[in-house]
Amino acid sequence: MVEKVVATPAALDLVAFLKAKHGPELMFHQSGGCCDNSAANCYLLGEITIGAGDVYLGDLGGCPFYIGKAQYQYWKHTQLIIDVIDGSGGDFSLETPEGKGFLTRSRVFTEAELIEQTQADLKAGQNQNA
Repeated sequence: MVEKVVATPAALDLVAFLKAKHGPELMFHQSGGCCDNSAANCYLLGEITIGAGDVYLGDLGGCPFYIGKAQYQYWKHTQLIIDVIDGSGGDFSLETPEGKGFLTRSRVFTEAELIEQTQADLKAGQNQNA
């Protein structure tokens, strides 16, 4: 099955650096915008509360990655590709002091991948169209 979220080698290197600096218990949440932009933000595990309003997409470098349900509805037809850029990430994200920012790119799933994802979502109870 195609992964819903993947990382570039540069992003995985930054995750490894952040784990070495802050400890292995990190997590990601795809921000929906506003004051912390619309980016993948990295936090200490448990620093933000994950609940029924969030969807787990997979792991990046051994760290769980979540997105809000409403935002997932807009992006569920795409694979999120997490990359790194120079410059500030989200104000609340762990990479900001390093002068780096996680950047979310995406690609549209192929028709076959979309069918596979839809079936997997239905099985997992994550499809919110029902």
